[in-house]
Amino acid sequence: MHPDAHTIHLVMDNLSSHHRQALAERYGERIGGLLWDRFTVHYTPKHGSWLNQGEMEISLFSRQCLGQRRIPSLADPRREARAWNRKMNRDRVTINSKFTRKKARQKFRYKGNNFMRS
Repeated sequence: MHPDAHTIHLVMDNLSSHHRQALAERYGERIGGLLWDRFTVHYTPKHGSWLNQGEMEISLFSRQCLGQRRIPSLADPRREARAWNRKMNRDRVTINSKFTRKKARQKFRYKGNNFMRS
């Protein structure tokens, strides 16, 4: 634990064990509540992969910031990466994935119960 931190930011999925009640059951209502109150919880999406969002971010960074050029030194891409990141944050760029379940079934040619069991 981080005793000097006022707030601890957690990125967690939506498992039932990742809620206040789980800490209260483990450490008691008083201590569990005190612990939970120090957290700022950021839950990942229930119906989407946060990993996919990270992969999209890396892809955008690669295409928009780095491009298809040779990089002579580390100083240039570091400076450009900081500038690109500041711009994305300033413009509040969000990920709006349009890859729905229906599109996924079409792309991967899913046909109902047509799958093999081991």
